[in-house]
Amino acid sequence: MELRSLGKTGLTVSTLGFGCGNVGGLIIRGTPAERERAVARALELGINYFDTAPSYGDGQSEQNLGQVLKALKPKVYVGTKFRVDGSDLADIPGAVGRSLDASLRRLGVERVDLLQLHNRIEPSRGAGAVSLKDVLSEIVPAVRKLVQQGKVGFCGITALGATPALHQAIDSGALDTAQVCYNLLNPSAGVAVPPGFPAQDFGGLLGRTRERRVGVIVIRALAAGALSGVEARHPIAVPTVDPIATAPDYRTDVVRAQQLAPLVREGHVSSLIEASVRLAVSSDAVSTVLVGYSSLEHLESAAAAVNRGPLPRAALERLATMWSSLAGC
Repeated sequence: MELRSLGKTGLTVSTLGFGCGNVGGLIIRGTPAERERAVARALELGINYFDTAPSYGDGQSEQNLGQVLKALKPKVYVGTKFRVDGSDLADIPGAVGRSLDASLRRLGVERVDLLQLHNRIEPSRGAGAVSLKDVLSEIVPAVRKLVQQGKVGFCGITALGATPALHQAIDSGALDTAQVCYNLLNPSAGVAVPPGFPAQDFGGLLGRTRERRVGVIVIRALAAGALSGVEARHPIAVPTVDPIATAPDYRTDVVRAQQLAPLVREGHVSSLIEASVRLAVSSDAVSTVLVGYSSLEHLESAAAAVNRGPLPRAALERLATMWSSLAGC
């Protein structure tokens, strides 16, 4: 599998990462044998970046991932996250430190390679959101202190929230990585979308990350599974999904995905899942693409898609036409 630089960190990561979140659910709800088999196969495929968070299964993801890594003892990179709640605002550095310490205990390690803010970033504080000022004046310095203590390698954000605030956060030069939403249903982080496009416009965020040498970890590559084109979900997957930066509900995302089916019928790709993964790797600003797995089959399919490389020009041109049609919906 191709390896890419993670921005200016000096780390080299696999183009496909292993998402340990609740949406796919394998690391949270799979049996111990299933979890170990999946991680072992990921290692065989060349995957070396694993992404988790305290909120995934209320800590179960970190705990289960830690158990598997202890058993297999691979040399991999692990990223986790933290949230800042309203009760934490009086002591943000303390809250970040406490969250990290709890994550390290669950993972059974003394250090993680990447610690990432999990809140949305807005111009001002709000429900589930921190302000840009919070990020630059308190959160990033708090993580940098943990870096100095040897508990963390690098500092990142989840690039969700208000587009101008996200651009300013990247432009600050204070960040090492950003988790960016980029898929067939919302390509606006990397492609200029037409007026009226039915999703948040991230305004070419990937161009900003490239300029600042911020490592990009693509999230929601499959729109939480909507790009399968069906509403039915795998038994291990989370039963219901709140889409991020796409449609207001999962069913609408599925319907919009179905409108992109000509890409498959015309022979450009074998599936929309393949197309969306390959769209992400088509950008040289992208370091790794996270996919959340429910089964070994999902892992194998994602790896095969990544290994096919970027989408051909004809497919990208066809997509541009269909994106224009979506804007007219």
